[in-house]
Amino acid sequence: MPGFFTPKTLTFLRALKRNNDREWFKARKDEFEEHVHGPMVALVEQLAHDAGTFAPDLVISPRGIFRIYRDTRFSEDKTPLKTHIAASFPTRDLPKHRGAGLYIQVAIEGAWAGGGIYGPDTSDLLKIREHIAANYQRFRAIVESPRFKQRLGQLQGERLQRVPRGFPSDHPAAEYFKFKQLYAGCDFDAKATTGPRFYTSLLTTFKDMMPLVAFLNEPLLGKKAR
Repeated sequence: MPGFFTPKTLTFLRALKRNNDREWFKARKDEFEEHVHGPMVALVEQLAHDAGTFAPDLVISPRGIFRIYRDTRFSEDKTPLKTHIAASFPTRDLPKHRGAGLYIQVAIEGAWAGGGIYGPDTSDLLKIREHIAANYQRFRAIVESPRFKQRLGQLQGERLQRVPRGFPSDHPAAEYFKFKQLYAGCDFDAKATTGPRFYTSLLTTFKDMMPLVAFLNEPLLGKKAR
């Protein structure tokens, strides 16, 4: 499988980090399209073709690529541009910004790929915790499997200090009830993103991530545990 990103991708992102300015970017918009945005579009289109067998419930489309312009309205950081290129692939049958999905980000510091659920609302988080409680053995088999740990490491996310109210502290899943976000992924060296094996590794990462994504979405979609 040929690479999508090239050394010129990293060169542009490095320059963008040094020159985070709208006028600078406007003058180099064609370079951005050729070396950064265009390769991401091509990667996502290939992924949409290849991931159909293991992620049919996700929307994998160039529409999932994030805009390069930052929303600075409520941020102290007023730099206008993101210095990375990223895309997310949400669940098809849930409203926007709900549910678990997959995510990829490429920056000069490196790349990250993985998935899960990053900002569930209170109701969805309660459903997920109840789902974990009722299906703990299956959940544990996913996040504590040797394959998951080797590829994706430990489950990540912000946590409460105590087990949330309504859940027993002596439940075997007590530590997992504390999670307010549930995601996992792996890091890639920036130079690795320009190599011929990056896409294959990305595809494997997403494939290994999908059992957790599917599990987290089950209670939100009203699906019964298998």
